[in-house]
Amino acid sequence: MLRVFVDSDMDFTPEKAAEYGFGLISMPYSMDGNLVYPYEDFEVFDQKTFYDRLRQGVIPTTSAISADKYIQYFEPAFEEGSDVLYIHFSAAMSATFGALDDAVRRLQNKYPGRRFYEVDTLAITTLSYNIACEAGELYRRGATAEQIVEFVEKERQHFAMYFFADDLTFFKHSGRVTGLAATMGTMFGIRPIIYIGEEGKMVSIGKERGRVKAMEKLVSYVRDLGRDLTDHRVVIGHSDCEDVALEIKQMLLDQIDSRLNIELVVVNPTAGSHCGPNGVGISFYAKHR
Repeated sequence: MLRVFVDSDMDFTPEKAAEYGFGLISMPYSMDGNLVYPYEDFEVFDQKTFYDRLRQGVIPTTSAISADKYIQYFEPAFEEGSDVLYIHFSAAMSATFGALDDAVRRLQNKYPGRRFYEVDTLAITTLSYNIACEAGELYRRGATAEQIVEFVEKERQHFAMYFFADDLTFFKHSGRVTGLAATMGTMFGIRPIIYIGEEGKMVSIGKERGRVKAMEKLVSYVRDLGRDLTDHRVVIGHSDCEDVALEIKQMLLDQIDSRLNIELVVVNPTAGSHCGPNGVGISFYAKHR
């Protein structure tokens, strides 16, 4: 048997993970001195309350989970005789994978007959969500761990994501975006355009003045880079600005193809701690990232 896990940094909720039979690993954040594990310390993510706190000036921090925490997730699967596959967000964005390696060593010493597989989406949030959903379709059809790993490694560079940030404060604080100039852009309505590159890192590749131009720029990337768009879902992720996401959805339907299968997801609070409120991104199947 095989158990597949994803994590909350990939914008999976318990309900969405259950659709594919995935286990869900919670990636924590700290706010007001309290360490919070999404979907363990609360059942439903209250996006409005969370992002309103950020709008009021609160800047949460994030941290890696421990090896013991990983063991809590994986050991029940090993105990029941299952192998484990973990489809995860980009290892280039977190130190948590050192603890993962430690946990796996300890578990394999204890359960030498069991196998652990992992595959890096080289992505985070909505992009890793999109990749993992397609992998989940394979899992539901009975694909083996090796087949799922092969699929993700082969296809991950054909899933792209472009997004803009509404407020530079959070990205500057986190330092997780390369090429992001330390400007007063927020004050003047400048929105950096960011994508997740081939190495699984967020890179600032341009800027637009005003939200409308930023939205048009995102749609242009889908138009120019998109491939077989109607054969794959297009996912719009947003950090509590559904109205903007819906407007972009309509732009995609009107300007690119009315047959597009478009899904909206909310950026999880751990990743949202770095991007801030009112950000929007589009993930789609592409010629390349």
